[in-house]
Amino acid sequence: MATVQYPNFPRANVLVIGSTAIQALLPSTLISQADALLEAHRIEDAADLVEQQRKRVQSMLNVDRHDLDELRYVNQRLGFQCFQETLFEDAGNRLYEGELDPRVLISYYPELRGELFREDETVDVMAGVAEHMPAEDSVDDIIAANLVRNYSPHLAPNTREAPPTVELRDILNMTARDMLESYLRKWRRKLAVEGVTPQSQAVRMVVDTVLAKLHVNTGKLPELYALIDQPNAIVLSELEAALIRSRHFNALCKLYQQRNDDAKLLETWARLVSKEWADPDVQDPLTRMFDLLTERRDRALLQHWMPWLVKNDSERALKLLTTAMSSKRKPEDDRLLLQEIRDANPEAGAQLLEYLVIHRRSTDPELHAQLAMTYVDQLLSCLSDEATSKLWRAKALSYASGRSDTPFISYFASTTPDSEHKRVRLKTLLFLQGSTLYDPEAVRSRLSPQAKLLKLELAILEGKLGNHRSALSILVHDMNDATSAEAYCTLGGEVVPAKTAQLVGERAGLQGWAALVTPLAAPGKLVKPGAAPAKRTKTVDEEVKKDLIMILLEVYMSGGEATADRTAQLLNAQAMNLDVIDVISMISSEWPLRILSTFITRSLRRTLHAHHEGQIIKAISQGQNLAIAEQTWEVIREQGAIIEEPLEDDEDDGVGEKLGLELGERVQGEPASFNEKATLHAVDLHPENGEGDSGVIDINVSPAEYGLGGSDHGSDVDSGT
Repeated sequence: MATVQYPNFPRANVLVIGSTAIQALLPSTLISQADALLEAHRIEDAADLVEQQRKRVQSMLNVDRHDLDELRYVNQRLGFQCFQETLFEDAGNRLYEGELDPRVLISYYPELRGELFREDETVDVMAGVAEHMPAEDSVDDIIAANLVRNYSPHLAPNTREAPPTVELRDILNMTARDMLESYLRKWRRKLAVEGVTPQSQAVRMVVDTVLAKLHVNTGKLPELYALIDQPNAIVLSELEAALIRSRHFNALCKLYQQRNDDAKLLETWARLVSKEWADPDVQDPLTRMFDLLTERRDRALLQHWMPWLVKNDSERALKLLTTAMSSKRKPEDDRLLLQEIRDANPEAGAQLLEYLVIHRRSTDPELHAQLAMTYVDQLLSCLSDEATSKLWRAKALSYASGRSDTPFISYFASTTPDSEHKRVRLKTLLFLQGSTLYDPEAVRSRLSPQAKLLKLELAILEGKLGNHRSALSILVHDMNDATSAEAYCTLGGEVVPAKTAQLVGERAGLQGWAALVTPLAAPGKLVKPGAAPAKRTKTVDEEVKKDLIMILLEVYMSGGEATADRTAQLLNAQAMNLDVIDVISMISSEWPLRILSTFITRSLRRTLHAHHEGQIIKAISQGQNLAIAEQTWEVIREQGAIIEEPLEDDEDDGVGEKLGLELGERVQGEPASFNEKATLHAVDLHPENGEGDSGVIDINVSPAEYGLGGSDHGSDVDSGT
């Protein structure tokens, strides 16, 4: 471990030269005097000598480095001599004055040294000091050898087992530890004022760690906390086991916090919460865990600790999870976390599933299916309570026995006392209506045993499955909810309109569930291409709407005269979407005329209005056509009309034969042509020699042949166009 550093030798001022040798008269140095005194075991005289030399050096203005090295050497020699003779207090003082590296002294305390020293690590030690260092491996061996030297064989049975020597040995060990603690304190203060270098940092780590171990072993908690609270270089891996063994978990937590070792810090707090460990100095470790996880927002830590936190405080755990979850999480991660929390706490798992689907708007079909089944299970659990089932049955009978324009869901939400069972049913209704990602067939199969009490839920599911007649029959005949039935047709198969869902959600505090129901787009309202709509909307095809109205009309009519008034209202309200002939053919001949009178009157009036409107539009169009024809006639007259035939390849004959044709007549093998320019090129229209007539031939067409009136005879145009 030690690297030998040889001291400087004294210089001779007098030389004696002989014939065969040269002799030097050397002065007696401090080192030689101290070595002689220590060899003679005159420790006190050596101490006095060192004290005189120290005072002399302090009085000098310019101190030679050699003098300081001599003083350091003698102090170290004297310190190790005291150390070997178990004079630990004096040894500590002398070794500190000699500036001995603390790692050399700590090497004699293997229980404190631990793994702080590497095998290849070295420390500089003066050669003379290294030769006189104790050969024992530990301070305990030094104490045992001293006891043997002083008391053996005078104590029976031996110095290790004799009570006096055992007690003395304990006292000496305690004194040796106290000396080391004092020594390290001095070195710590010294290192605090010196600059930081790689070598000093290595020394600082050893000093702080061993000093902390001493405080732990002696139970000096105030000193330990003071050391930890100050800037320190404690090697946590060396001190960790000692703190756990002594159950000083508060100090351990402080060190974890300083090193940002969140994983071990949370593990320690978790053991304190579970009572596996105990430390009164650690107040409310569970709250500290929540605070740390909230501050860090580490996804891996949350994923690891969330199941455990849910077991101990599900409310705060879910609150932490919902505030710290990233919106960019993958569906696979959500499903994995959900399963872990379900295994730890099924109720908390249901709450997390609800948060993922309702509040985070997850589009994972698997999560929607799980939530639908969860709501069904909760709903069936509510019906297992006799009081709840009686109350819901009474509400259904009360609504069906009367006639109200209020939808059943609004009636149920406003008249049923507030309870958890009521919230469960409203959440189920809103979710079943708003979500499109679950399997309606599976949900309907689960609810079928309670079909008499859960008719509205079944109507929603029938609509999801496209069984419109069945859904409308439930609403009209089983529930007497004509308002929802007519809304079903308007919305293209939805039982609960978005506006109704919003009102129910606001009243019951279920705005998140109500927001799942997509509202109908306003008629005529256009969204600019590329613009993000402020709110999700949907549209219903007019043909689908008409088909649903016809189905509803058939359902109404199937009820006979009991639903005659409802039928009349539907006919009057939806006359625009119904064909009068189809309606008349459907209605029974036994029904009174008053049911159809308003509908037929309005239909005939609307048909007559459409007929008259068409006649007006037709007359206006004809007038506009005549006006346009009059405007274009003048233009056509100015253009004139000359019809000419093209020439043959042989230009010297046959010209007149092909020009004297009636309009539209064809020559054998030649099609009739109206190319005006061909004849103009072939016939000389302005002959200079005055021979013959012009090549242009007038074409006389009988007006009667082409339908022209007598007024056209005086026209300048020879042919009609």
